[in-house]
Amino acid sequence: MASLLQITQAHKSYGDQVLLDDAEATISDNVKVGFVGRNGAGKSTLLRILIGEEELDSGEVIRHPSLRLGYLRQHDPFLPGETGLEYLMRDSEQPDWKCGEVAGQFELKGLYLNGPIAKLSGGWQTRLKLAALLLHEPNLLVLDEPTNFLDLRTQILLEHFLRDFRAACLIVSHDRAFLGATCDHTLGLSRGKLTAFPGKVDAYLVFEKERREHDERSNAAILAKRRHLEDFIARNKARASTAALAQSKAKALEKLETVEIERDEPTASIRAPRVEPRKGPALRCRDLAIGYPERQIASDVQLEIDHGSRAAIVGDNGQGKTTFLRTIVDSLKPLAGDVRWGHGCKIGVYAQHVYTTLPPTYTVVEYLRSKGRGRTEQEILTVAGALLFRKSHTEKPISVLSGGERARLCLAGLLLSDYNILILDEPGNHLDVDTVEALVDALLEYQGTVIFTSHDRHFTSKVATCIIEVREGKVTNYNGKYDDYVYRVNKEIEAGEREAAAGRVKAPADVLKAPKSAAAALRRGAADIRKEMAVTEKTIAQLDGQRKELDARLTEPHDPDELQRLCDELAEIADQLDTAEAKWLKLQGELEATGEKE
Repeated sequence: MASLLQITQAHKSYGDQVLLDDAEATISDNVKVGFVGRNGAGKSTLLRILIGEEELDSGEVIRHPSLRLGYLRQHDPFLPGETGLEYLMRDSEQPDWKCGEVAGQFELKGLYLNGPIAKLSGGWQTRLKLAALLLHEPNLLVLDEPTNFLDLRTQILLEHFLRDFRAACLIVSHDRAFLGATCDHTLGLSRGKLTAFPGKVDAYLVFEKERREHDERSNAAILAKRRHLEDFIARNKARASTAALAQSKAKALEKLETVEIERDEPTASIRAPRVEPRKGPALRCRDLAIGYPERQIASDVQLEIDHGSRAAIVGDNGQGKTTFLRTIVDSLKPLAGDVRWGHGCKIGVYAQHVYTTLPPTYTVVEYLRSKGRGRTEQEILTVAGALLFRKSHTEKPISVLSGGERARLCLAGLLLSDYNILILDEPGNHLDVDTVEALVDALLEYQGTVIFTSHDRHFTSKVATCIIEVREGKVTNYNGKYDDYVYRVNKEIEAGEREAAAGRVKAPADVLKAPKSAAAALRRGAADIRKEMAVTEKTIAQLDGQRKELDARLTEPHDPDELQRLCDELAEIADQLDTAEAKWLKLQGELEATGEKE
């Protein structure tokens, strides 16, 4: 088995922070490796070193002469106005038929391939980037958090691709379920050291725990023996009859050495809000329709969620999960029907449009004190530390925090509150594996009600007690466990792959569908389609201008109520913009079906 990459005696520091300290590792061909470690441990830095974007302070990265490395970048490599096919041809310098053939492996067909990339969701854009990597025929794929922003269906599709990919992979991910499904080896980074383990990530975590416990037991035995020898020597070294024996014991004592145990970074410890358990329905939806004046997302929603439930809202991206959450918290008015919360419900919300409303003049610890009235200072600092706000970071003003830091601060504030209903939209984002596990444990102990969305299957499987599916205009209770739901989606994808293999590929179920037939488009006429496209383009330009104006206004200081109003307005305009762009894509498909080009 050839070594594609070898890291030897690697050292890398940023100021006082040591990321690599005499680190060593080897990546062999045809081996899929999951790369894990705490946030800030240096995983992304090592990836940049491996692809040649950064240099080691000392040490060496040895690359095999035949190495062809493909790196999935987080930023978008697309040009303005570029179509998927144009991007693939430009990036790979391959002919259109070859690009189309590889794109088909990711269900990139029709308008997904020939329409503007800017109109595609983040998940479909990730598929494009993966297809581009494959066209370069790499023998080592380096993927940095590839499941970010991917819904369950696209995650499983990516898993299937990696399962069949006949080359090596190095994958950084906080998603244990994804790593477990794709990688048979694990590479861990902790306190500057790399540990290679020939097994899956769950086995690696157990191995690390057992190794530490073994070393601790061994050290305890050695220390007990050392104390015994020291006592014997002290009692016998002054007596002539036992002095020689005492000297022999002293030599034995010198040989006793304990094993140095690398202590973990501070372990995340999270406590959920302390609330009294309640019974009966927490939420009732009757004859509910959700969406926007120009576009209905779902209708005839009849739903009850009981107090104490932990309800996972599931479904493909774009189906309406966030719209449903916004409706039940009254951030978006229903089109019809009722949303009613039970008596005494105190609702706390964690979502992107909420954490942009944090008071900018507060420091981190001042904000947490305001949310955790009745909590001790130690409890407040413990929660802050668990969400990565430690020491001087607790004195930072909110105005200088990044988006990820504000998200973590908002979550910390919820956990210090007395809310008996928690609405959580992707709470695991911006958290590492250990902190996600601590959040899981906290939510399992929580006596209130949780309604949440998450792309992390491990998190959802452990937390959810009921599943609510948003799909094809309906919001319904899924009668089964989350693992059953994942199994069903997996089977649907496998069925689609079998159809693709047999040459009977269905069009993806999405808003970007082509018209049902060319005849329907022809009856309408190209001139009429162009006229409607022109109107839609003006609408898009107008909405985009409003969005930019609101973005600019959000950077200015506002009181919390005004910030909330601006964020709600921005979210509504973003949804209207999505609808207009989807309409434009549909019209473009109709125009192509007439045989004429725009």
